[in-house]
Amino acid sequence: MEINRVLVTGAAGMVGSYVKDVFHDCELLLTDVDGFTRHGAALDVCDPAAVTQTLQHFQPDIVLHLAGATDVDRCQGEPDWAFGVNTIGTQNVAEACEANRALLVYVSTGNVFSGEKDEAYTEFDATGPGNVYGESKLAGERIVASRLNRYYIVRAGWMIGGGKKDKKFVGKITRMILEGKMHLKAVNDKFGSPTYALDLLRGISRLLDTHEYGLYHMVNPGAPSRYEFALAVREILKRPEVEIEPVSSAFFPMLVPRIRMEAMRNFKLELLGFDWMRPWSVAVRDYLEHDLLPALSEEEK
Repeated sequence: MEINRVLVTGAAGMVGSYVKDVFHDCELLLTDVDGFTRHGAALDVCDPAAVTQTLQHFQPDIVLHLAGATDVDRCQGEPDWAFGVNTIGTQNVAEACEANRALLVYVSTGNVFSGEKDEAYTEFDATGPGNVYGESKLAGERIVASRLNRYYIVRAGWMIGGGKKDKKFVGKITRMILEGKMHLKAVNDKFGSPTYALDLLRGISRLLDTHEYGLYHMVNPGAPSRYEFALAVREILKRPEVEIEPVSSAFFPMLVPRIRMEAMRNFKLELLGFDWMRPWSVAVRDYLEHDLLPALSEEEK
């Protein structure tokens, strides 16, 4: 489809940092709850009037809905916040898309599953969230599917990306190794599918051309444990002398236990011949070598 204008919610986050790279030919309106000093506007998706007014004014062809409450622990402790942002906020965006004939792309999560399966989840597996975060995102999915005829719901996995802003697993492990830490521990009983934010947006961009609306998994294929993930980072950094010890998740107690299996399979993309996503190990190497390490090098100057 011809795309001239793209409105992005939650554009200050990890995925949002790559929007300009992928949708560089489009007129963009980048929004976030706190706004941008140079790059966009403030938009709280929990404010239905503001959402409606913004879409009416900008008239986007596509709304890339990245805004969300993603702090799993906070979601569990503050369900009103979780459902307010992830469910009602998504409803506000969906209703505004419906009124303005904009196509909605809603980025969701593997946390909509229970995590009890022994292999990667497909789009045809039954959902059953094990935490409030997953429940609120699933409720958002259901609102999108019930309100709109044209939409894409895209579930992503363990997100990687962000360069110097990366505070997630890859960023933490990389920094610890570069800082000279010689003994690290990583969990070997939790599994997921890494998803490079740049690859996710590239995949979404290509999916838009198919007109095959609906629900998709879009991850970098594979189901590593956090331990295997850490070993891959160590290999890319060429630091074999760093010892990484596998431990159970009980070693790192959390307020909200994470589900055991978050890995997903891009089954619908495979069936339709649209699976463009690179293996996770290739994507992680590309991210470190061409994004994270150059960004960290700049920090040192």
